Amino acid sequence: MSENAENAENAENAENAENAENAENAENAENAEIRRSFEIRKDVVLEATPEQVWHAIATQEGQAAWSPDPYESMEGMEVEEEENRRLAVRTPEAENGAFHAFEYLLSTADDGTTTLTFVHSGYLGDDWDAEFDFGEMTAYGWDMYLHTLAQYLRHFAGRPAVFVTAQGPESSAAPGAWAQLMEALGAEGPFAQGQRLRLAPEGLPVLEGVVDFAYPGYDFLALRTADGLYRFHEMSAMGMPLAIGHYLYEDVDREATEQAWKDWLERVFS
Repeated sequence: MSENAENAENAENAENAENAENAENAENAENAEIRRSFEIRKDVVLEATPEQVWHAIATQEGQAAWSPDPYESMEGMEVEEEENRRLAVRTPEAENGAFHAFEYLLSTADDGTTTLTFVHSGYLGDDWDAEFDFGEMTAYGWDMYLHTLAQYLRHFAGRPAVFVTAQGPESSAAPGAWAQLMEALGAEGPFAQGQRLRLAPEGLPVLEGVVDFAYPGYDFLALRTADGLYRFHEMSAMGMPLAIGHYLYEDVDREATEQAWKDWLERVFS
């Protein structure tokens, strides 16, 4: 092969490699853009009237019975309401373009139930580059929260609700933390829906009830007792510490109860 032919071949190979790299980069950028936008849609049939469901989704008092963040300020939110029919909430847009939108649509059936169609959509921001799929992970979370709404309306409707939450220390984001938590509770998974369970967190009241929600293959525990819905979350997939989020349908001191659970988590992972 002549030197000129060899140079031409090398140049062509370099150009092809550059084009392939550019195409791969463009595809990665497109996939990243797709991951930044998301829409989650869920339908759930609730054993409740539209008025009961509306109270649960549209008031802070009702949201404390099932929502992931019932005490969040509504300042700056765009809200559209058609009482007992539709609620839409949109967060302000952040500097990076991120926003979240939530829509609740209610419809009634002849059997007295209410179907709730829930849509969570949004954009995660121009600088979002997390490796996990936010839409997929969050969809699993909404399955649990909408189930919690159904449990509240079926078993605790009309009772006052207090939501208490606490997060473990940074060490609880490490592999093996879930097993450590289960040992401290005196429980051993995997758990099955309908399973009777007794949890004994040292220094806190014993919890006896039934597993009301289970995700096979995921480290998560949901327990319904006579007075509450208790949730224990493993969050390491998102690089976050373990967390608890309990819905209590009795008159309790929210701040003191949260501190007690926080102190317990600190002791478990100290």
